[in-house]
Amino acid sequence: MEEQNPRYVSRLTRNTLALVLAGGRGSRLYELTNWRAKPALYFGGKYRIIDFPLSNCVNSGIRKIGVLTQYKAHSLIRHLMRGWSHFRRELGEYVEVLPASQRHSDDWYQGTADAVFQNLDIIRAAQPELVMILSGDHIYKMDYGPMLADHVEAGADMTVCCLEVPVEEAAGAFGVMQVDESGRVIGFQEKPEHPAEIPGKPGWTLASMGNYVFSTEFLHEQLLRDSAVAGSTHDFGNDVIPSLIESCNVRAYPFRDPDTGEKAYWRDVGTLDSFWQANMELIATTPQLNIYDSDWPLWTYQEQLPPAKFVFDHDDRRGTALQSMVAGGCIISGARVSESVVFSGAHAHSYSTISGTVVLPDVVIKRNAVVRNAILDRGCVIPEGMQIGVDPDEDRENGFRVSAGGVTLVTRGMLGQAEGSL
Repeated sequence: MEEQNPRYVSRLTRNTLALVLAGGRGSRLYELTNWRAKPALYFGGKYRIIDFPLSNCVNSGIRKIGVLTQYKAHSLIRHLMRGWSHFRRELGEYVEVLPASQRHSDDWYQGTADAVFQNLDIIRAAQPELVMILSGDHIYKMDYGPMLADHVEAGADMTVCCLEVPVEEAAGAFGVMQVDESGRVIGFQEKPEHPAEIPGKPGWTLASMGNYVFSTEFLHEQLLRDSAVAGSTHDFGNDVIPSLIESCNVRAYPFRDPDTGEKAYWRDVGTLDSFWQANMELIATTPQLNIYDSDWPLWTYQEQLPPAKFVFDHDDRRGTALQSMVAGGCIISGARVSESVVFSGAHAHSYSTISGTVVLPDVVIKRNAVVRNAILDRGCVIPEGMQIGVDPDEDRENGFRVSAGGVTLVTRGMLGQAEGSL
């Protein structure tokens, strides 16, 4: 089939414009997104969430990329400028920041479809054959080429990228696509209590990942139509997809692991517990998400820092890190770190113990502190002898947030320290 021809796929990717929706706040992450948009949140010891869809684009051969920003975008834009501005425009490749700038109305982006509608002039100027709309706040690795090929081969007007998930997992949590035996979408359910099952695969359903492929002219027509509909929320899931199902060829593309054909790795790190858990998964001996895969590199920006250093080797004062990831610029000085993800520039002082914790950049943990099952936001200075994650009631009394799963979030503001965009 043509979709297996690398030249055919590369032609499609070269003629595709990717628009990454990166304006979301991520309100279920509470204070972690008080000063940054969710796609700008740190992940995996070195990266930011936005790096995953952008790396997927680059590794798939898609080099025309627009990032649509809105909510508290300063740190996100700064990261994009530092880490993603090396493309050569004269070669037809770029990563552009597309902030909400009221080009078509007096409003900011009102929904996912409206965000794209307000950038129709940029789409027309790029003259792509296909437009791919991507969510900017999920963790996964995916080659978009086969999905583009499937879209073209099927003669689809719109393709919705879906994840096969158990019915009980999807209930009340995901938008669900109802499909026939050929993969054509015949219905859409918004977070149903009883999701429709995949034909021939009982117990499983197709959950929308928020990633879409459109033929450019078709997208243009549908966004103009939706913009004129009174009462529309101008959202792809709520408005555009349901309006197309009966009269247009809307396809569901299942995202599967290319090696096993089974359910692929994908994480929505939209809650404190899911963010903590996805980071913890990376320290497994053989994690589901391989960030060390040289065939699918993850691109990012990180300042040049010295190697991580572990000092003191006395019986009662030894700098160690076990079953952990420790980034450059860190100093583990007579402290014990276990089952943790430690970002750049962190400094753990003597006799402190850190376990089961996501330590964001530039955190300082003073002597004799104990930190368990926690998320420490960037720049926090943990006072000497403080205990975090030991007693949930004490954590709440100290003004920290304890999640439903028992993870303690600590930010600079909670510690009475100066906050700001980082």
